[in-house]
Amino acid sequence: MENFNFYSPTEFVFGRDRENECGAYVKKYGGKKVLIHYGGGSAVKSGLIDRVKKSLNDAGVPFVELGGVHPNPIDTKVYEGIELCRKENVDFIVAVGGGSSIDSAKAIAMGVPYEGDFWDFYSGKAPAAALPVATVLTIAAAGSEGSGDSVITKVDGMLKRGAGSDLIRPRFSILNPALTCTLPAYQTACGVTDIMAHVFERYFTNTTEVEITDRLCEAVLCTMVKEAPRVIADPNNYEARANIMWAGMVAHNNVCGVGRGQDWNSHAIEHELSAMYDCAHGAGLAVIMPSWMEYVMNHNVMRFAQMATRVFGCAMNFENPAETAKAGIKAFRAFLKSIGMPINFAELGAKVEDIPEMVRKLNPGNGWGFQPLKAADVTEIYNIAAKASV
Repeated sequence: MENFNFYSPTEFVFGRDRENECGAYVKKYGGKKVLIHYGGGSAVKSGLIDRVKKSLNDAGVPFVELGGVHPNPIDTKVYEGIELCRKENVDFIVAVGGGSSIDSAKAIAMGVPYEGDFWDFYSGKAPAAALPVATVLTIAAAGSEGSGDSVITKVDGMLKRGAGSDLIRPRFSILNPALTCTLPAYQTACGVTDIMAHVFERYFTNTTEVEITDRLCEAVLCTMVKEAPRVIADPNNYEARANIMWAGMVAHNNVCGVGRGQDWNSHAIEHELSAMYDCAHGAGLAVIMPSWMEYVMNHNVMRFAQMATRVFGCAMNFENPAETAKAGIKAFRAFLKSIGMPINFAELGAKVEDIPEMVRKLNPGNGWGFQPLKAADVTEIYNIAAKASV
């Protein structure tokens, strides 16, 4: 296990109706004027935004609103939010929604005190300050409610890039599993896929002797395999929703990733799909991640065989571990198919002829990850993904 620091200061407020306490928590963390930042009309139609506003009014905290966050959040909305916060002297941001609203709020938070272009932080610059952010979560997927990460798409050039800093870890996050019960099955499945991908990006490591985090990763993955079919069969299964919601946070606040090298190549490769086609991130990962696994499996066959036996219950072939590894990848892809995820380009709506452009924008070859990838490697992964089947 490698040396590490682990910092996760977010206070999690979990359970039914906890969104009604939002105002009290904003006051606890020093907010004087709030931006409520959210996405489409569902948060409004469901009455959630009204409940958040009432809690702020009850706490005596004034607020302004900015809705309309895109499912793959874009820079133009961030610029709009920065301008609004400066004009209204906002000092605290509450994101209501899923990862898109939270990531957009984090970008605004970094941009308000910064004299330059906030996109600098998505081009490698570290922020020196940020407004405090909190969340009221409605989708278990991105894990942004507990992480210091944010992903934004720049409309000019359709570049999807990430930024990270402990400054944008939420001060508090309200997690009410009941708010996820109205999600369509497809969106629920996309969230489950994203959660699993966050764990796999940490699980496939070159660091040895990391049994504790291996077992934590496997616990989250096994929970997804169990709970995803339950919530798709019964969307109102609160207990299953609760397990998935907490798993989403655990998967990405890095408790499963400390002390070990991580990958993140699959996420980078997928970002080009969702930037180009505006597909759901989880759906793109369902197409890319098993294809990446097929391509890099021989880098460490035993790690893939371990995943196959511990997560998907495959029998271990001691004479030919590669067969076990392949069985695990096949089981993962079959699981994704069973919960309604696309598994190839045609099902996702992607085009083989766009592969060279996606590889060009990604510009691989930085030499990081479980197996470092160059342009030819990424091209082959896309090609595998294009024709994948169960």
